Amino acid sequence: MKWTYLMLGGLSLGALTAACDNDPSAGKVKAAATSAVSEPARAAAGAVAYQFNNQNSSLAFVGAKVTGKHEGSFEKFSGNVQLVDKAPEKSSVKVDIDMASVQVEPEKLEGHLKSPDFFDVGKHPKASFESTSIKAGGAAGATHTVTGNLTLHGVTRSISFPATIQVNGDNLTVKAEFAINRKDFGIVYPGMPDDLIKDDVLIQLKLGANRS
Repeated sequence: MKWTYLMLGGLSLGALTAACDNDPSAGKVKAAATSAVSEPARAAAGAVAYQFNNQNSSLAFVGAKVTGKHEGSFEKFSGNVQLVDKAPEKSSVKVDIDMASVQVEPEKLEGHLKSPDFFDVGKHPKASFESTSIKAGGAAGATHTVTGNLTLHGVTRSISFPATIQVNGDNLTVKAEFAINRKDFGIVYPGMPDDLIKDDVLIQLKLGANRS
C-alpha cells in the first residue's frame, strides 16, 4: 500500500512538472491588455514608409494545453513602419493579419482555430495592430517598448511589449517575443475538462521592412 501511494504521488508530481514545463509563456514578458487608446500614433511630416509582409517576415505563436503545445503561424499579413528621422521613437507601425491564413498541425486543430470556438474567421476575418507610442528601452534587453491597439476576435485592447528595432539604411528589422492572454480578447474556449487550454499565448514577431 505504501508503494502504491508513492507511485501515485510520483505520477502526480510528474504530471504537474510536465504541465509547468509546457507553458510557452513561462519567463516571457506578458503584455497586459488595457482599454484601447482612442487616437493611434500619426506619422509626422516627412515620414518614410518601410513596407513588410509575409514574404520577408514571420508572425508566429505558441499555444498550449495540459498535455502538449502547438506552434503555429499566420501566412498572410502586411504592414508598414512610418519612420521619422531614422528614430523609432518618432515613428509608428501598423499591421493587418488575415486570420484565415493560420497554419498549425494537425489539420484538425487548424480547422478548430478558425471556428467560433477560437478566431471565428467567418465573423472576424482580420486582426490588426496600430501603435500609439514607441519608447526607447525595454524589458529583457530590448531596444524599445511598443504600445498600441491590438484588434483580435472583434475586441480592441491596448498592449505594450518589448521589441528590438534596428534601422540600417533602406532596411528595418523588428524582433519581439511576448505573451498575451487570449481571454482579454474574448477567446474563452476552455478545452476538454481533462486537457484544459492555457490562457497565455506566446507571440513571436520577426519583421523585415524595406524602404518603399
